[in-house]
Amino acid sequence: MTSKQASHAQEPDSPKGLQGFASMDEERQREIASKGGHAAHEKGTAHKFTPEEAREAGRKGGETVSEDRQHMAEIGRKGGERSHRNDRATEQNKKQDRHETPMVSGKQEGGESETEEEDEEISKTGAQ
Repeated sequence: MTSKQASHAQEPDSPKGLQGFASMDEERQREIASKGGHAAHEKGTAHKFTPEEAREAGRKGGETVSEDRQHMAEIGRKGGERSHRNDRATEQNKKQDRHETPMVSGKQEGGESETEEEDEEISKTGAQ
């Protein structure tokens, strides 16, 4: 076995391992695919989607993927988790920003109180 063959991953279910295009590293695969794409365009055999064709292909793909309810539920769950995580992070940043104002003699500089409760009391009674 050559060092080139040994460096490529072996598929566990295949006695021969990966062969041909699949045995190449990703960069080499992209390089070859790019050359093929350019050659097809130069030759005039490459298909270019019209906006209508692209729209129809997207619609069909959307229909197909949305048929898998479990997959769609997972997508929604992940989106909800991300949204709530972002909400919590935003709220923590707001709280942190309020508490980063420099303190002078136990009171926040530029303000009359240290806590939100004190702020509310001051706003009700007025600062003296």
